[in-house]
Amino acid sequence: MTHASTTKPRDGGRLSARFAGFSIFSILLIVLLASTVLVSIVVGLIGYVNGAASLTDAAASRLVEVRDARADRIDDLFGSIDTAVALAASEAGTKAALREFSAAYDELDEQAGGADDETLVDDWYRDSFGPELAAAMGETSVADVSTFLPTSAAERYLRAHYTVPVDSFEEAIAVDDAGDGSTWSAVHREAHPYFREMTERMDYEDVLLIDRDGRVVYTAFKGVDLGTDLVEGPYRLSDLADAFRRTMNRNVPGDVAFTDFAPYVPSLGVPAAWAVAMVADEGEVLGAIAVEMPIEAINEVMAVEEDEATGLGDGGETYLVGPDKLMRSNSRQLTDDPEVYVQRAVAAGTLPEVAELAAVNGDTIMLQPVTTAAVGAALRGEAGVMPAEGYLGGEQLTAYAPVRAGGLDWVVIAQVDRAEALRPVDDFTRGLFLSTAAIVIVVSLLSVVLARLIVRPLRHLRDGALAIARGEEGVQVRSGFGDELADVASAFNEMSRSLEAKSAVIAEKERDNERLMLAFMPEEMAERYRNGDRDIAADHQDVTVVFVDLVGFEDASADLTSTAALHLLNDIFRDFDEVAERVGVERVRTTRQGYLASCGLAVPRVDHARRALEFALALTEVVDRWNDRNGTELSVRAGLDSGHATSGLVGQARVVYDLWGDAVNLAFRVSGDQGGSGVFATDRVIQRARGHYRVEPAGEVETTAGTQRVWRVETT
Repeated sequence: MTHASTTKPRDGGRLSARFAGFSIFSILLIVLLASTVLVSIVVGLIGYVNGAASLTDAAASRLVEVRDARADRIDDLFGSIDTAVALAASEAGTKAALREFSAAYDELDEQAGGADDETLVDDWYRDSFGPELAAAMGETSVADVSTFLPTSAAERYLRAHYTVPVDSFEEAIAVDDAGDGSTWSAVHREAHPYFREMTERMDYEDVLLIDRDGRVVYTAFKGVDLGTDLVEGPYRLSDLADAFRRTMNRNVPGDVAFTDFAPYVPSLGVPAAWAVAMVADEGEVLGAIAVEMPIEAINEVMAVEEDEATGLGDGGETYLVGPDKLMRSNSRQLTDDPEVYVQRAVAAGTLPEVAELAAVNGDTIMLQPVTTAAVGAALRGEAGVMPAEGYLGGEQLTAYAPVRAGGLDWVVIAQVDRAEALRPVDDFTRGLFLSTAAIVIVVSLLSVVLARLIVRPLRHLRDGALAIARGEEGVQVRSGFGDELADVASAFNEMSRSLEAKSAVIAEKERDNERLMLAFMPEEMAERYRNGDRDIAADHQDVTVVFVDLVGFEDASADLTSTAALHLLNDIFRDFDEVAERVGVERVRTTRQGYLASCGLAVPRVDHARRALEFALALTEVVDRWNDRNGTELSVRAGLDSGHATSGLVGQARVVYDLWGDAVNLAFRVSGDQGGSGVFATDRVIQRARGHYRVEPAGEVETTAGTQRVWRVETT
């Protein structure tokens, strides 16, 4: 018999004594250091969450401030225009000018126009106005100008003497008198300086006087709308004509009607918006004054200046969008770099011709679409901030809100590149991460040093415990004040390993049982069975049942032993199972040569009929490949029906998972009634499948619900 040595180690006692009073302290120190690391990490995470949220909120708040400031300025602009137009409509000079221009227009209309004027005007429309309009609209062919020709003698006269002779709008507004000696020119010489000053001071695109009959008797820039008839003329369907009719119908002096932007032919297709107010004198309606909204003033309000403290950075911008999701102000990117704008706009989905036309015109109003989520939300009356893709692509932080200036359904957007907006968050995160990492590294190094001191005496305990667990005899742990700790450690380690081994055995058995159970029933029913339920059933209102009969298997296995025949059947059914799993069909059970499956049991599927048909058709291909490999002559006869079925566990001592119901019965009958091989489905399956299949009638079956047609199905 081997005896353990009782001789004391030469230096073990002194080493153990040296650290006898240090072990518990070391453990507490390790716990303290671990707590310190944990607290550092937790505090860092809390600081990150709160700091990032605060910085993100701050960025969003800055964006909202910019958005609201732009919205207020747009409201102020429309308010000032409303006031200015209403004031102009009430001015005595405006009333007198409208009376005199209207009378002078009637005088011109009574005069017979000369043939020279008519030829001059027609040639100008064909040779000058038509090509300019086509170029401005981005068209390659010259526009048809016949519909825009003057319709009255007065209009033709004014066109010949005030529109045709000038080469630009700037030159036209500078003319006070054409020198033709007409009464209209005399009135114009007196009234035009006042309206010219109004136009230039307020940056209006144009100022028009319209008499009560809808005739434009005066314009500041003498475009092709001078003298036109808004009631019956070529621009009767324009927004200007609509605003004039609304103003006259309301018959409220001082009430200003605004219109949204829309392409306006007299401005060579440039979008125009109008503010129209009725002009009346002591109850007598004289007509209306209309101003074309100042595009530059709107763009100036929405523009982001380089030295402006908006926090929008180099790429951020503010802009307006209309209810048609087209811009109502200019794009900052177009202003900064038209070539880059075209590239980004086309890449984001804008039509190339639209982007190029905007670059040529230098304006995106009524051209650039903005179909972002932020615009959609604002058009629904919502206001807020969201990260969303910008109209030129790229992730943007966007503040959005509706704008009701002038009664228009516009949207104000303030956006900035999300990475640029959240750069302070990234900087904060980086600094917090580095500082936390530094703390963790320092604490970890301290923990390693202390752990080394703690682990050193415990190694002797570990070695002794491992030796005893291996069954070695005569093994002694170094003596000292830790003898009791060595006994406890040895017992615990041995117990732990024993429990681990037993637990592994039990776990493996449980996994085997679980695999076996799931092989016979769905996971949901297996869970209920494990929880103690015994009478388990589930109704399925809309499933497709497939019963597959393996035709020819009896002949193929006639000369085989039972084991070989079973092996052959299992190989075939294993292939069936793989197809079922691939298309989403669930096997229910198998028989000697039958395979029952369904689609829509455990996982409800809208397309269960299509999947079941694909499954059945795929099995024919599986069997064909099997025959080619093994020289057999097996075939598949599959019956399918859709409808109600019930699944459940049958039996107590020996539980079997089964499926029954009308759909199951009919699937069996469809398969059994067919003499040959193939895939046969009821009319209910064919109607639900809606696939590209070739079908041919295969008879009928009688059911409690009536006669069901049966179809033979093949792939197209």
